[in-house]
Amino acid sequence: MSLAIVHSRALDALRSPAVTVEVHLANGLPGVTLVGLADTEVKEARERVRAALQTSALEWPTNKRITVNLAPADLPKESGRFDLPIAIGILAASGQVDAAKLEAFEFAGELSLAGELRPVRGALAMALAAAHESGGAQRAMVLPAESAAQAARVAGVRVHAAAHLLEVVRALQPGDATEPLPLAQAESDAAPMIWPELREVKGQAGAKRALEIAAAGGHGVLMVGPPGSGKSMLAQRFASLLPPLTHDEAMESAALLSLTAQGALPRWGERPWRAPHHSASAAALVGGGSPPRPGEISLAHHGVLFLDELPEFPRHALEALREPLETGRVTISRAARQSDFPARFQLIAAMNPCPCGHLGSLQRACRCSPDEAARYQSRLSGPLLDRIDLQVEVPAVPLAALAGAPDGEPSTQIAARVAIARERALQRQGVLNHALAGEALQRHAALDAGGSSFLESAAQRLGWSARGYHRTLRVARSIADLAGSAAITLPQLAEAIQYRRVLVQR
Repeated sequence: MSLAIVHSRALDALRSPAVTVEVHLANGLPGVTLVGLADTEVKEARERVRAALQTSALEWPTNKRITVNLAPADLPKESGRFDLPIAIGILAASGQVDAAKLEAFEFAGELSLAGELRPVRGALAMALAAAHESGGAQRAMVLPAESAAQAARVAGVRVHAAAHLLEVVRALQPGDATEPLPLAQAESDAAPMIWPELREVKGQAGAKRALEIAAAGGHGVLMVGPPGSGKSMLAQRFASLLPPLTHDEAMESAALLSLTAQGALPRWGERPWRAPHHSASAAALVGGGSPPRPGEISLAHHGVLFLDELPEFPRHALEALREPLETGRVTISRAARQSDFPARFQLIAAMNPCPCGHLGSLQRACRCSPDEAARYQSRLSGPLLDRIDLQVEVPAVPLAALAGAPDGEPSTQIAARVAIARERALQRQGVLNHALAGEALQRHAALDAGGSSFLESAAQRLGWSARGYHRTLRVARSIADLAGSAAITLPQLAEAIQYRRVLVQR
């Protein structure tokens, strides 16, 4: 037949809408016309497919005019994922494979010039979309081997793995004398990640306590202190306090990571850890591009985003974090369409109090003028600081005390307390304490008359906003959960108030 229809999928943010690849062969001036809002990478498929067919000893229709339509026409198509469906469409339209068998499959894969299949981005998102739309009962997926191993994690979707174009062609030959493609096996779970131990950090009991509270309630943390005081060491060990991801959380996180990774994904079930350099742009942090791709805050979904040297980030990049910190989502708007990405990350930030880093230090004198220190601190806006629940000072530890200090508490012991506190919060309210809002916050973080009066007095004296008031309540609820207390006591409330500190001033 001269017309073949092949099914595939595109990527649109975290969605993977279905795409129909229509291939028509007609008499006329030989050539290939590719239509359907195709990006440059897709248009280059003409040369890759031609070379792959010829080197695989398959026939290229040299005396035909080939028209390839990618429908729907108004959906942008990008990357080399359409190489395989275009090649199969040309082979079906020219009678080299059985076109009747194509209805049972969805194809995606990039072709090398030798016909080998290379992995594509978003394999997990494609499988999730197929399972959601059809319940996994209509079409099987044919993907490159590495991509198929990702997609096979989605229950209810049949995924076939292929390493070469010829394997797919042999499976689509007319009649029953075919070589079926093997079903893909899900990637084997790697050994659990061994995070650095928190006990390796000498001293810094206050900062360790703040990290424990943050891990229990999902709160953000800002650590302020001179260079070499251990801020980065503490942040790098924070992930050792967090429990593994649940299956649903792991699936969401892996689907986002698959949008940027063509090969194997990081360890399954491990919380993402992202630490971009302070030269990162706003688009790198929150996402962007055309078509839009997820940024660091989305790649850290259900995980940790560590921003070291926080004031050194571009101001507009930091301000772009405001809404995601509040809502857990980011919407990237373009003239033609909007893209939605989840961004429920945990922010761990570190900074020096001034350009030289020694403002307020008892070890070395600060050489910055008051104006220089104020300008440096003003790089962080009030609204951004207002959204960070815990702000803790990390002072320099004297060398004598550092050498003689005993090892601290192991991460496993702290993680056990954190797991109990998180489970207590989830059983009580269904979410971690950082996500409490509205009536749920009033019910689960209720104060007695004395506590309410104490908190209101502190809020007025320190000039808090309503957001700061409510965030302090959430932190106090996490402290109470760590202590196994059903109600928030006055000492727990006082500890939470201490973490709403301002930056050090002269």
